[in-house]
Amino acid sequence: MERFTADPTASVPKACRGWGETMAAYRFFDNASIDWRAIMAPHWEQTEQRMAAQPVVLCLQDTTELDFNGQDAFGLGPLSYEAQRGMYLHPTYAVTPEREPLGIMDAWMWAREKKDKSGIRGGPKESLRWIEGYERIAEMAAHLPETRLVYVADREADLMPLMLRAQELGTPAD
Repeated sequence: MERFTADPTASVPKACRGWGETMAAYRFFDNASIDWRAIMAPHWEQTEQRMAAQPVVLCLQDTTELDFNGQDAFGLGPLSYEAQRGMYLHPTYAVTPEREPLGIMDAWMWAREKKDKSGIRGGPKESLRWIEGYERIAEMAAHLPETRLVYVADREADLMPLMLRAQELGTPAD
């Protein structure tokens, strides 16, 4: 893991020392009993501790495309264009108003389903990511009473259901 973090843009074979390590890394990534949430849990805990030391934390959310076009991978779906293949990642970053990064608080990942013959895409409504992101921040606000959490999102999050949910929760985060 140290070699992966030292050069995060390196391919798996380049980061590993030899074929044996490369195969071991791929076996680890392919292990169904390993869940990304379990890997992220220590980071989330450390992020919350860093947040507790701050008077104000900005909780930034946005969505990015992970484009795996041309790669032979399972579980991918269409991106902005139906011919593109990949996944979406919607993380919540914690930063101070002075732009000091504190860590990632949460992430929502999904692969879109293909459109059916009538042009309708199945699966959960993607706007849920904004509401669930706010719910996670609101949940953290209860653990961080001395820290003001400010939810920051682009205009895609300008949703009445999000505003109503924040109101239902008593608006624990701005």
